[in-house]
Amino acid sequence: MLSERQKELVKATVPVLKENGEALTDYFYKRMLKNNPHLKETFNMGHQRSGAQAKALAGAVLAYAENIDDPSVLMPVVELICHKHVSLNIQAPDYNIVGENLLHSISEVLNIPMDDELIAAWGVAYQQLADIFIATEKQLYEERKNTIGSWTGWRNFIVDKKIKESEEITSFYLVPQDGGPLPAYKPGQYITLRVEVAALGIKQPRQYSLSSSPSDPYLRISVKREDARTEGQDPGYVSSTLHNAINEGSVVELSAPAGNFYLLNPDAVNVLISAGVGLTPMISMVNHLLAEHADPNVNPALHKETHASDKAYRTLKKDIYFIHAARSSEVHALRKELENLASQNDNLHVFIAYENVKESEVAGKDYHMQGRLDLKALPVGYLPKEADYYLCGPIPFMQEQYRALIALGVPQEKIYSEAFGTGGLHL
Repeated sequence: MLSERQKELVKATVPVLKENGEALTDYFYKRMLKNNPHLKETFNMGHQRSGAQAKALAGAVLAYAENIDDPSVLMPVVELICHKHVSLNIQAPDYNIVGENLLHSISEVLNIPMDDELIAAWGVAYQQLADIFIATEKQLYEERKNTIGSWTGWRNFIVDKKIKESEEITSFYLVPQDGGPLPAYKPGQYITLRVEVAALGIKQPRQYSLSSSPSDPYLRISVKREDARTEGQDPGYVSSTLHNAINEGSVVELSAPAGNFYLLNPDAVNVLISAGVGLTPMISMVNHLLAEHADPNVNPALHKETHASDKAYRTLKKDIYFIHAARSSEVHALRKELENLASQNDNLHVFIAYENVKESEVAGKDYHMQGRLDLKALPVGYLPKEADYYLCGPIPFMQEQYRALIALGVPQEKIYSEAFGTGGLHL
């Protein structure tokens, strides 16, 4: 338990963390990975290369120091991180490694002796936080053990199908190599996939949202190929490996589905707002709703004249609005799948915004808005105030849509988000 003196010492480091936090955490990662090279197969080396991991940890350490009097306010972020830790099979002893290297990094970067009371205070503070993580993750591991078809650690999956969905995104249909069952996961959750990366000579894990329905006999991920964005920058390690080296019949390692971003109320009106590959968890939600929550009282024969696929036609009990933004039709993945679902379901409403539109598309009107997505310009009824709202996409996109929804009167507690990368919408 932190004493009042120790709390004051931790809070006194806030100005230092604001100024030197990233330098400290960058040093910490380099120190820890040098001393514990086996952890390179746990940490995202792409984020190490770009500095994103150090930046995210610096923000987390600062937030903890600022809220040391009441760490409970950080629980939403703690829960998000715990899901990721469990997906990476991080165990309680790993926290000892992190703690030791963090304290030595504080000492070495800030030139403070290891026997100083500030280091001791941070040692107690770290252990307090570690205990919260360990307890939360223990519950998540227990849930996996008690879920039929689930597993802990890594499980081999075979790539049953590999389908190109757009110029950037390819879907991988994954089935268990052991032929065993799959767990019932929540639509919107992700899996962690691990493959050998030739350029590094080690395995690397990445999280990918599931784009399949929990009722499907496979797990599907739809992966964007991360190309080099600037001259001299390397492409994404794992996405390049998947697109270029993993084919049908290949074996990959998966951890069980995880994540605290998922469909909360299937009986509500749901509005799904995404950009780019952020549509993957939304597709999972839509497919789940159609498979499990369609109105059983609707007679498909009534729609014979207007729907070619009568057998597939099912009406949702509640409206669902699928609002998606993409740079262009060439990079818009899973479009035909979504169009087919919408053509078979009157209560599924789709709205598409393309930043760049081809001349041929102008005539055919294969989109609904040209330019960046502007929620204020949507047709009347697309943003019902009584609905649940889900956001997924790059952080700047999500921040923009979040502000727009608040300005339009949507209650904050009705907005749920999933962000790419190491950060989050509210961090």
